[in-house]
Amino acid sequence: MISFIIAIVMGGVIGWLASIVMRTDAQQGIFLNIIVGCLGSILGRVLLGGVIGGGHLRGDAFDWRTLVTAFIGAIILLAIVNLFRRGRVR
Repeated sequence: MISFIIAIVMGGVIGWLASIVMRTDAQQGIFLNIIVGCLGSILGRVLLGGVIGGGHLRGDAFDWRTLVTAFIGAIILLAIVNLFRRGRVR
């Protein structure tokens, strides 16, 4: 149960940071930040898992490789959403 709560909190923080970088923070609330962070973590681990860390989807929540992978995945996810929503990455 504790690991689930940590995943939600870390997903929210990563999603919030990615939304600041992609300049979509004013459009998103905390719920969307959590979704973007968690889905971005999965996307980043699938795309970059073999490059940055191990190929598995689960990692230590506070490992720097896990955080960087989640952050990059969240930025990629927001770029894809912006591409479909506005026709440009931003």
